[in-house]
Amino acid sequence: MIGCMPIEHRYADTDACARHLVDGLGPHLRVAAPLGLGKPHGLLNALYRLVAADPACSMRLYTALSLTRPQPAPGLERQFLGPFLERHFGADAVDPQYALDQARDALPANVEVHEFYLQSGALLRSASAQRSYISQNYTHVARDLAQQDINLLVQLVARREGPDGVHYSLSCNPDLTLDLLRQVQQSGRPRPLCVAVVHPELPYLGGDAEVAEAYFDVELRPATSPPLFALPRAPVGLAEYALGLHASALVKDGGCLQIGIGALSDALVKALLLRQHDNIQWRRALVALDPAGATHALAARLGGLAPFGAGLYGASEMVMDGFMHLQRGGILKRRSWDDLALERAAAEGRLDPATPGGHYLRGAFFLGSRELYAWLDATEAADPDAIDMCAVSNVNQLYGDHQPLAALQRRGARFFNTCMMATLLGAAVSDTLEEGAVVSGVGGQYNFVAMAHELADGRSVLLLRATRENRGGIESNIRWNYGQTTIPRHLRDIVVTEYGVADLRGKSDGECVEAMLSIADARFLDALCAQAKAHGKLAADFVVPPAWRRHRPEHLHEALAPFRHKGLLPAFPFGSDFTAVEQRLLPALAWLKSCSGNWRGRWRLLGAMVRPGDAADGEGEALARMGLDAPRRLADHLQRRLLQAALRRQS
Repeated sequence: MIGCMPIEHRYADTDACARHLVDGLGPHLRVAAPLGLGKPHGLLNALYRLVAADPACSMRLYTALSLTRPQPAPGLERQFLGPFLERHFGADAVDPQYALDQARDALPANVEVHEFYLQSGALLRSASAQRSYISQNYTHVARDLAQQDINLLVQLVARREGPDGVHYSLSCNPDLTLDLLRQVQQSGRPRPLCVAVVHPELPYLGGDAEVAEAYFDVELRPATSPPLFALPRAPVGLAEYALGLHASALVKDGGCLQIGIGALSDALVKALLLRQHDNIQWRRALVALDPAGATHALAARLGGLAPFGAGLYGASEMVMDGFMHLQRGGILKRRSWDDLALERAAAEGRLDPATPGGHYLRGAFFLGSRELYAWLDATEAADPDAIDMCAVSNVNQLYGDHQPLAALQRRGARFFNTCMMATLLGAAVSDTLEEGAVVSGVGGQYNFVAMAHELADGRSVLLLRATRENRGGIESNIRWNYGQTTIPRHLRDIVVTEYGVADLRGKSDGECVEAMLSIADARFLDALCAQAKAHGKLAADFVVPPAWRRHRPEHLHEALAPFRHKGLLPAFPFGSDFTAVEQRLLPALAWLKSCSGNWRGRWRLLGAMVRPGDAADGEGEALARMGLDAPRRLADHLQRRLLQAALRRQS
């Protein structure tokens, strides 16, 4: 039974609450905590300290996406990031100590941490994290977790008092909590002790996310709370913009949208806004990228070139800043109702526009900037029906009693996800390196790809940079084959790189190989063709079309530079958390880091130091920001010279 008695135990002291939990539950804790923003770091740290100090106790934590502030390396990186991190996250920010210890393989022997999704790339070198990782589809986590005899669930919540008493909002994380407790109840297992940790800044969202006071057994309301974790906004490059422009032509007016997070998603959102508000320039940019008309042909069949009239409906496991910008831009506005008759009437154009209610965005968890959190709070106050935060089982899959309704709500769906690599035969690599090291996790990607194939007019779109840099130089992200895959080739659908769109659905292996070659970087075409021919998947007399030979970064820059100069493709499309001086430093520091990774780069760096050229604009301010305006030590003089070379090269 889920909650039936009012809360008896209320605490303001985190350590006292942790001691109460350990005393009441016994020496062996099996803890579940939400992914991302919903983890109460203070309480988890207090429990961790108690267990670590007592070898007779143990703690097994099940969670995902443990958010920690970046740990900058000594030198220029620390000089740049140190002041920024304190300013952005706050001097009183709290990291989960177990995550910091796990990253350096220093967890005590009586503590285990199992995550099904890792902070991207953060734990590649942690042997304990790699061994303890659980590979699961997002929608299977609650099912599997219910079998682990969880005895404690802890979660950040928002709190509200009204005429009918106290209510809590699961706010940022109804995703697994609702499903887990339902699964536990259905299995007949004991319900875990549930602790509500109140955070005053967490947006209070109603609907499925709102629960009665009796849902929880213990309330912790600390006297002070650290700021909510807010993601810094990252810059967007021309390659990302090219990718976003191609992808934005695949979106169908009146359809449904799912997007993730990061520079590729930001580029897609910015491109959709350009399509809506500056359609002529958007079309010109698309023509510059697509002179042969391949993307335009797909747009006519699958998406569109006109601004959005009916608008889009959002159904995404993660609610992030992009949805806020799309709603403000008048694109995210198609409402849906959790009533089959109303939804059918809406789909057929028979619904009275004055019909109240309906939501235009459904999500399972949210994470983003402080601006996003404020927008969610304001939207709930002004339009309580607009955003529905609910269980992940209601977002990431069609199965169950809600299938006919969900399929209708998600008509015209375009599910955009990112991947690291793709093969010529259409498989995608999104979470794991060839030797088995986990970069992040499957998360909900497989869910959305499978759902796209089940919906009559749904499409899965995987976004992929054509190349990447490593210590050996540039590598292609389109491979003949790879030792790990996240999405199998039989679920291949649409893949987009900065060089175009490959529609793979229903294609033969030979056609699939040609389509993937058409969006690859030209520097790797001959090698990829040779591999495909050697394995009998490409005709021996196949010749690479001359147009594909132009798929190089310099031609991409040539096509889009005029639009960047007009201010249409800014480095920070939605504002920046960095100061103007820091924004000038970012590309210079990135160049220094890339040069240090291989001998060719180090030679370039040496040449730039020997012949640095004239001083760059704002160079003095940049040096002062890094504490190098008046160097004293030899090491400081060297760092100053390196930074000057990088700044002058970038200018």
